[in-house]
Amino acid sequence: MKSRLDREEILDSIHANVQDKNMIKHMLATEAIMRALARRLGGNEEEWGITGLIHDIDVELVEGDMSSHSRLGADIAQELGASEAMTYAILCHNEAHGVPPETKLDKALFCADPLSGLITAAALVHPDKLGGLTTKSVMKRFREKGFAAGVNREQVAQCQEIGLELEEFIGLGIRAMREITSELEL
Repeated sequence: MKSRLDREEILDSIHANVQDKNMIKHMLATEAIMRALARRLGGNEEEWGITGLIHDIDVELVEGDMSSHSRLGADIAQELGASEAMTYAILCHNEAHGVPPETKLDKALFCADPLSGLITAAALVHPDKLGGLTTKSVMKRFREKGFAAGVNREQVAQCQEIGLELEEFIGLGIRAMREITSELEL
């Protein structure tokens, strides 16, 4: 195993394995949120960020087979130099495996993954995109069950497991994603 993660190598692998540009943006958004969470919670920013970046690398490779999703991703991540803690977080972000999130890293990825989707959906319908979003506006969307119906709100609310209230978590997510607005094209 490599001694250091190489973000550029990981991005190259993502681009080789994921053709859907929106999925790549989702992975970048999750990375940004995970980096912000690491800063807020005292985690290793590089480790947490790369975990968020690579968590869905296998989504197209498994062709919709959710029983394989994240198992293959964890293996690919390990080949790219991810630690055991990172590969475990990637594995348990998919509830289909029944592997419970245990560490702050695991729990952070578990709730950051769907949050990036909720914030993206809210930005896409806002006239000013990410720049116009407020915590209050995203909280309102969070309560609208028909809005971004694929976002697992219970999973987002698991942010309390890492010591953050929902409003604080959503605000952190918005700010993190604003840092990479141009990459997200939002």
